Amino acid sequence: MADFVHADLSDSRFERVDLVRAKFRTVDLTDAPFRDVAMHGVTMRGCREAWDILERLWDETVAHARRLPPELMWEPVGDEWSFIDTLRDLAFATDCWIRRAILGDPSPWDPLDLPWDEMPDTPGVPRDRNVRPSLDTVLSLRRDRQSTVRRLLDGLTDERLNSDTEPVDGPGWPEPRSYPVRECLLVILNEEWVHRLFAERDLDVVEARLT
Repeated sequence: MADFVHADLSDSRFERVDLVRAKFRTVDLTDAPFRDVAMHGVTMRGCREAWDILERLWDETVAHARRLPPELMWEPVGDEWSFIDTLRDLAFATDCWIRRAILGDPSPWDPLDLPWDEMPDTPGVPRDRNVRPSLDTVLSLRRDRQSTVRRLLDGLTDERLNSDTEPVDGPGWPEPRSYPVRECLLVILNEEWVHRLFAERDLDVVEARLT
């Protein structure tokens, strides 16, 4: 057992570390990737602050992407998605966990939404891997979905945060049952964080090919 107060552990490496019942307060996890992490019974506060940080970081990532030739927005790195497909998948995640699960729209998807590759084909859920929208088109969809999350968070009360969703009627993802609102929000925060890390990594690789 140890206390780290006003400690700078930047660039430290933690592997096979037991953090059960560890307490974190006023901690900066910027650019900290997590892999093979078990988080059972974790309580997190500060959804609005987390979203503020994510919006700022994504603005930086979009600015990074705009410095590259437009055709590279469709270039994947290895087996990963292109930058545009990454944005399409985030729109899908927001439609699933915010507009469907929390806000109760049984069929919230936009035709440009892109589910993960292994998701079974589901009636009403789009999966067009051949469409080639421009970056501006996808960013317009992206900004609309970010605004949806922002409005939800701005009006979020403790009572709503600690409540469960009402099941929707209709096929799709997530499955039509009740979910804790807190867990739905954590899914989106995690998706936004991890996708941005991957996007920055892949943009760096694509940019390096230009030199």
